[in-house]
Amino acid sequence: MTSPRVPVPLVLASASPARLATLRAAGVEPIVQVSGVDEDAALAAAEAIHGTLSPADVALLLARAKAEDVVRARVEGDETESLVLGCDSVLELDGEIHGKPADSAEATSRWQRMRGRSGVLHTGHWLIDDRDPDDGGTSGVVGATASTTVHFADLDDDEIAAYVATGEPLRVAGAFTLDGLGAPYVSAIEGDPSNVVGVSLPLLRDLLAELQLPWRAIRGPVREST
Repeated sequence: MTSPRVPVPLVLASASPARLATLRAAGVEPIVQVSGVDEDAALAAAEAIHGTLSPADVALLLARAKAEDVVRARVEGDETESLVLGCDSVLELDGEIHGKPADSAEATSRWQRMRGRSGVLHTGHWLIDDRDPDDGGTSGVVGATASTTVHFADLDDDEIAAYVATGEPLRVAGAFTLDGLGAPYVSAIEGDPSNVVGVSLPLLRDLLAELQLPWRAIRGPVREST
């Protein structure tokens, strides 16, 4: 497994600031290109064929749809070949799937159910190698879902109301964050912390390895401190 002299371009098919920040903190500077996928329609179409999907499979299905949509858009726009990463996160609670709350009332109700309990945060990852073979491209497609158990603190109603009032729960899958205002309300996790933020760095490393690329292939040069 060899590494190119310059980082392989990575396109992040997601509008999530948390995913972007997580990759940047790990030395990766992706190109952000948000997909135009209708998630409800994509899920409905898949379940019409395959029946009800598990929460982990829902996350992977939507990650795949986002990555494929961005690849199509880039081909139509004649943009530079690259790796394209699609991600999608859902929270599983009592066997049910939860994404972003529709409004404050739903966020409040969600937290009233979650407090003092545990859920599983599933993040699907779909990686497409859209590079030209002359540039080392493999045309490979790999995907997997990472799952992390999240234990929530036992918030009282006033704490829930104050957190929902910040607006943050309405912007994120599961109505909570590990890297933001919701961090004090997560008492423990079992699994990969970066997965809860929205992109599992260890899983992404494994997917790159399946495409015969080391992690350093997408990481920029390490700058020496002065």
